[in-house]
Amino acid sequence: MTPIFQRKSVLIPLSLGFLLILAALNLALGSVNIPIAEVVDIVTGKGSSNVIWENILLRTRLPQTIVALGAGMALGVAGLLMQTLFRNPLAGPSVLGISSGSSLGVGFVLLVAGQVWGFSFSRLGIWGDLAIITASLGGAFAVLALILFISHKIGGTLSVLIIGVMIGYLSNSVVGVLKFYSMEEDVHNYVIWGLGSFSRMSVDRAYLFAIITIVPSLLALFLSKSLNLMALGDRYASNLGLKIKRARLLIILCAGTLTAIVTAFCGPIIFIGMAVPHLAKLVSRTSNHLYLICNACILGAATALLCNLLARLPGMESELPINSVTAFIGAPVVISVIWKKRKENF
Repeated sequence: MTPIFQRKSVLIPLSLGFLLILAALNLALGSVNIPIAEVVDIVTGKGSSNVIWENILLRTRLPQTIVALGAGMALGVAGLLMQTLFRNPLAGPSVLGISSGSSLGVGFVLLVAGQVWGFSFSRLGIWGDLAIITASLGGAFAVLALILFISHKIGGTLSVLIIGVMIGYLSNSVVGVLKFYSMEEDVHNYVIWGLGSFSRMSVDRAYLFAIITIVPSLLALFLSKSLNLMALGDRYASNLGLKIKRARLLIILCAGTLTAIVTAFCGPIIFIGMAVPHLAKLVSRTSNHLYLICNACILGAATALLCNLLARLPGMESELPINSVTAFIGAPVVISVIWKKRKENF
């Protein structure tokens, strides 16, 4: 057994152990601290003599932990796919404008409804949430379909990237106009949605969210061979027999779907998808995407759990917006990448 293989065989169990520790801390720590033994009893169905602890855990912290795990995994994989496809270390899940399309869909629901129908969807409870999720998915998949069409007709990775960025700018421009003519309450609700959150779902919806994010993230492993070839360049990959257009469509479809689902349910989560691929490469020390995708899944989930834990540090009565925390963790990683590239150029 080679030292490299030994290192990889030990690294993944250690990463999974660290992930479990973070999940346990997310369940135990907060404005009210719950003993680990009680957490285990409640999660395994044994219950607890303290009804308050049980309600806090089952209604708030368990859904948050599940959603953070699924969202982090999906964004980590989506970011890795985008960075490999565009061969750009600063690319992220939102680079194709899919998050902006999702924001545009939510903008039409939250900002236009008050002007046209005279009420706010945020006051409709579960039906309002369903309308927001549906509009977000509709906007995201509309942009994704447009990107896939352009990728199929035009081709060329750089062209797809530029058009995706321009679609994002156009979506943001329309949202800006909607904000200007909307009521203050609707604008406030839209801004709160845009800050991102892992705490908008019940336990049942959190389990559903986990399934529709974790399964596609793991299915991305089937793209590892194509990603390994595309990382060498389109011409070299084509000479080795890879169908570039087909591979590009599958990669964009996978990354776009993951980004659309996370944005619809959690809002636009920033920096995780950009920073996690670099952490995965640092830990893996290989260009084999079979290992990179596995580590992106684990480290993405761990990063999201860490951000969720920091957003509600023990002793804090209120919870910080998740994007304010992800920026503190993700921005230093991005800065370090730029600094490293600058040193390599000299």
